[in-house]
Amino acid sequence: MSQSIENKIISRIYGHGRGWAFTKTDFVAEFGEANVHQALSSLTKAARIRRVCQGVYDYPRYSDLLGRQLSPDLDQVAHALARKFNWRIQPSGDVALNQLGLSTQVPGRWIYLSDGPGREYEMGEHSLVFKKSALKDVGFKYRESGLIVQALKALGREQIDQKVVERVRRQLEAKACDRILQDTRSVTGWIYEAIKRICNGS
Repeated sequence: MSQSIENKIISRIYGHGRGWAFTKTDFVAEFGEANVHQALSSLTKAARIRRVCQGVYDYPRYSDLLGRQLSPDLDQVAHALARKFNWRIQPSGDVALNQLGLSTQVPGRWIYLSDGPGREYEMGEHSLVFKKSALKDVGFKYRESGLIVQALKALGREQIDQKVVERVRRQLEAKACDRILQDTRSVTGWIYEAIKRICNGS
């Protein structure tokens, strides 16, 4: 394998920024499986990337304050696995609440709904779980749609107050609202009403 392929791969990795997780699938179409395998092995030995679990790597985040690498971003790892296996995934309730800032509690088990088989991966102190679910739960076109639907579902109808509406709204770009409203039309009535409140500013 030429050094230039390894350099091109690490350049792509750095381009995604620290915290990005990936598998060989993200590179094989362009560089070929044997070359990618060799490059990832070499880059891991050189400590330029980190092996997170079997077949999954990341470009580790680093804390100057702590003087060490941080734990893998499990959402990034989940999406790397989803790309590898061609799954559609959505974060489940607790994960969605955490990502939208509606809960400060970090889940011990990061559960994602998936249209693939049920699987579980151990990541140090945490578990990454893929739970086979109906297509209607994971079939949204946009990531934000599934995130909001699962968070609202986890909270329950009675807990959707103005404070929740405003907090979710702050997480969204204004231009995202039209596509989210279009994307979530088939969800349960009360959830769609809450999404309309979030997107329409009422």
